[in-house]
Amino acid sequence: MPLSSSPVIRRARLGAELRQLRRREALTLEQVCARLGWASTSKLSRIELGQSRPDLADVLDLLDVYEVPSPQREALIVIARDAATGRGWWKALGEMSERQRTYAELEAGAASIVEYQPTVLPGLLQAPGYARLRITAGRLLHPDVDVEADLRARLTRQGVLRRPDPPQYTALLDERACDPAGLPADVWREQLDQLLALAELPHVTIRVVPRTAVPRGGAYPLTAFSCYSFPDPADPRTVMLEALTTDVRLASDADVGRYDRMTGWLSAAALSAAETVELLGRRAAGLAVGPPAVAVGAAGGGGAAHRAGEAGEAADGPGTRPAGPGSPVAVEATLGVDDLAGDPVRLP
Repeated sequence: MPLSSSPVIRRARLGAELRQLRRREALTLEQVCARLGWASTSKLSRIELGQSRPDLADVLDLLDVYEVPSPQREALIVIARDAATGRGWWKALGEMSERQRTYAELEAGAASIVEYQPTVLPGLLQAPGYARLRITAGRLLHPDVDVEADLRARLTRQGVLRRPDPPQYTALLDERACDPAGLPADVWREQLDQLLALAELPHVTIRVVPRTAVPRGGAYPLTAFSCYSFPDPADPRTVMLEALTTDVRLASDADVGRYDRMTGWLSAAALSAAETVELLGRRAAGLAVGPPAVAVGAAGGGGAAHRAGEAGEAADGPGTRPAGPGSPVAVEATLGVDDLAGDPVRLP
């Protein structure tokens, strides 16, 4: 049951629009709630912050208070209906934790998704066996997780990539995320087969960032992130940062712009999609364990960065590599953007 828009984004947009209307009328939260007979300002505050699923009747009352004329009124009603997506959609998705729900809502209405993962594969790409092991490992920190329910929800979310109008999906994977790392052989083979099958879809692009590749200026992301854009250009583009406990959602132009630049640098350092398929295919066949020894720059897959990594490894001596994520160089790097718009940026 695909959605035409992302409920979580529509809630954020509706809240921002209503807050702007209230301020235009020079009304306080208390004044609006008094006019509507609402017992507390928390209800209106949560609507304006996009933190609750709005009741359409409440939105209509607010539009009356703010004396919103047509056609703006009709446009806001459409947004409110999208934001108040009913529980039937969640029943179609099955059991889902609050954390997965946020991602599902973003994915449901996205026109494009770009994900970077430094150590594990993204949920939308995980085969059942791999996903079950990842969820089970997560119970070490979250013992109340229902593994089978979480697995069902994750696999249901993956339907977004096979719906009739799927988003354009790009995964940038650090090579470490594509290592078996002690997984059972049958689980890893199933996972590689799934990656190769998904890579054949015209709207799916999977690219590996080799261990020896160096993004621009040695700037490595400090955490996994996902970027979402939506069909309606007025819906705010959004970045999600993955953390152990509560994930962080960013939507300001400045924040999103920084991750756009980071995505560009990672893409320049990555193998091309064709080279990535070759690498994964060779690993699936058991014929290779490292990145293909080719001049990937000839295929436009980040050859300069790849060769720079090889040169750095040779200069530093056997067994060394350029500074990776978490090193002082990576954490403190101030990024130059000589050939990119904007001032130098220090990543958060």
